[in-house]
Amino acid sequence: MVRIILHIDMDAFFASIEERENPQFKGKSVIVGADPKTGHGRGVVSACNYEARKYGIRRGKRGSFLRPGMPISQAYQLCPNAIFLPVNMELYRKVSENIIKIIKNYSPRWEIVSIDEAYLDISFLKDYQKTKKLAEKIKKEIFEKEKLSSTIGIGPNKLIAKIASEKAKPDGLLVIRPSQVRKFLEPLDIEDLPGVGPKTSEKLRNVGVNKIKELKKISKPKLKEMFGLVGEKIYKKSRGIDKEPVTSEQIVKSVGKEHTFEIDTRDPEIIFETFDKIIRGVWQELVENKFISLVKTITVVCRFSGFETHSKSKTFKKPAKDSELLKKESKKLLLKFLLENKKPVRLIGLRIKLFRTGT
Repeated sequence: MVRIILHIDMDAFFASIEERENPQFKGKSVIVGADPKTGHGRGVVSACNYEARKYGIRRGKRGSFLRPGMPISQAYQLCPNAIFLPVNMELYRKVSENIIKIIKNYSPRWEIVSIDEAYLDISFLKDYQKTKKLAEKIKKEIFEKEKLSSTIGIGPNKLIAKIASEKAKPDGLLVIRPSQVRKFLEPLDIEDLPGVGPKTSEKLRNVGVNKIKELKKISKPKLKEMFGLVGEKIYKKSRGIDKEPVTSEQIVKSVGKEHTFEIDTRDPEIIFETFDKIIRGVWQELVENKFISLVKTITVVCRFSGFETHSKSKTFKKPAKDSELLKKESKKLLLKFLLENKKPVRLIGLRIKLFRTGT
């Protein structure tokens, strides 16, 4: 069976929406995130357009505490003349919903990954050339209706499609056929593989591995020795192997909040009082969206002075429907951080991973 997967990724989504809403921003550097406070802000960059990226400004990986965006103070130093805007999540979600409606019309098999990216299984076309024309049609419809550009990667699985879309940005379209996978992957940097983060890549670079071609020379047993079960996944990914289906039947979502302190602190009263507010805010969002019965995993993040960031998680066997249980287990995780690390705390956060079946 011929497998053909599309990965659709909106270009600089938050910043592009802001540009669309404010035409006077066109051609200027736009940064969405915390208030820079003339270089003294304590938050991070949530998003930035491609003009801002020319100055070395980068956003974090969406939904990831461990890959935070650049400190907003650093972004201000690099580009003080940029337009700094607060996050307008209500607007971004509304636009995302409009785009998702468009995407769903092109295949019965779709998977919404985040607010600005999705997969489509187009295997029913059985032809890469026809799929390319379909992708062009999707890009055109999104632009005509929302005035936003998108990038699409096409490949024999989700892994290759995602990497292809990343390499084709912005406003691109890249097709990688099964016969081209090896030639496409081998010259790429190891961090181009989804799931290979800073710590993993650092460990690999320490043993002289910088490119995927070099990574492929390490045996599966050796990678498992170095990284445990993740090592086996890395082994398969380096060879372009990915059998994960595109499915809308199992949807993982997350709800989270975080707080950056104006001054790094070790005061437990300040830390836990702030954390209580975060927990209440997250619980309120769960209630409002009727997500209480879907709570699967809680993750607490703690960022210390020097931007040293760590996370601890707990997965429940049954949905955690009790706010007190959520509060108790979250605080336990936070307390472990404070006992293990004596550095002042810069940021604390809580993310709830949700699981549901059906759409």
